Amino acid sequence: MIETGPTAAPGRTALSREEQEAAQRKIRNRLRRASGQLTAVIAAVEAGAPCREVVTQLAAVSSALDRAGFQIVATAMKNCLAEPDGQPNHEDLTPEELEKLFLMLA
Repeated sequence: MIETGPTAAPGRTALSREEQEAAQRKIRNRLRRASGQLTAVIAAVEAGAPCREVVTQLAAVSSALDRAGFQIVATAMKNCLAEPDGQPNHEDLTPEELEKLFLMLA
């Protein structure tokens, strides 16, 4: 789970525990949905389903994974931005590393 530091920068607040849990729940739900969709893709391939059906289902899996990834990075960014300048966050992610993670999803 993404944790917050003890001190937030002026004007910025880290995510509360409830907000963190809600974000984690959304991410888990997206990943479970993607898992179910991937199972359907595998079943479609094994059953010899038409290409259009397989590709459509595969696109849905890809989209669900992308959205989960963006949600993970967005949550980390909210917490990172709430940390005071120069203070390491719980994962020692720099803004540059967060940007790199974000761009890996693009």
